[in-house]
Amino acid sequence: MSKERIIPEVQKIIVVTIGALFSALAMNLFLIPANVYASGFTGIAQLLSNIFETFTPFRVSTGFLLLLLNIPVTILGWKKVGKSFTVYSFLSVVITSFFLEVIPVTALSGDILLNAVFGGVIAAIGVGLTLKWGASTGGLDIIAMILSRMKDRPIGSYFLIMNAVIIMTAGLIYGWEKALYTLVALYASTRVVDAIHTRHAKLTALIVTGKSEEVKKAIHAKLVRGITVLPAKGAFSGQQRDLLMIVITRYELYDLERIIKEVDPNAFTNIVETAGIFGFFRKE
Repeated sequence: MSKERIIPEVQKIIVVTIGALFSALAMNLFLIPANVYASGFTGIAQLLSNIFETFTPFRVSTGFLLLLLNIPVTILGWKKVGKSFTVYSFLSVVITSFFLEVIPVTALSGDILLNAVFGGVIAAIGVGLTLKWGASTGGLDIIAMILSRMKDRPIGSYFLIMNAVIIMTAGLIYGWEKALYTLVALYASTRVVDAIHTRHAKLTALIVTGKSEEVKKAIHAKLVRGITVLPAKGAFSGQQRDLLMIVITRYELYDLERIIKEVDPNAFTNIVETAGIFGFFRKE
């Protein structure tokens, strides 16, 4: 593997590690001490850990349960989503589980609202960084992608349903006050992830390039997406270019950025948030 390929992979691993550290710090310093629940599989692991401790003589750590829950999802993701995305997502889960085990659970504040807000924001920084570099934090990301491809519905609706289950269960068992503060944490988390990455499941890339053939080949080698080619002409230079239009999922944005930078660093690219699609959009 060439140096040009190794360096981005190393950078990606570093970013995934930093993202995992942020997620673990949010859990062990803010959310777990306040009994406020995170979103996704992290929140499910946290809730199951509390249920074990409350109703059984056993104590099972959140980190161990998070890793355990993600194993079958990773196998499914490997088959249905893609190997590179799944590998980095599982790496994120493993590192997060490790940090959850080694970082002591310590309450920095007795104010439950501060814990909910700061926990949600810090966790979201970790999630947003991980998504921005072409991976995920596993769990619900992979499940939502698979379900979305089966039904071609927005990923956000699946996140909403799955997180609602966490909130309802926490409210029924431990009281509705904690469940309501969990909503605060989820809201803060969602807003920060949207700011760092994007809230839209699908994006349209408009690429103006003088190397359209090279860019098309590079994209098709990495992404299974259709490309529409339109003629374009520079208003000032008068030079002929091609405009490539491609619709991608938000998880493919990192790979597309890398391809364009490697093949044609001078290309002009506009990323547009896509509200909906009518017609064929490959789901595999």
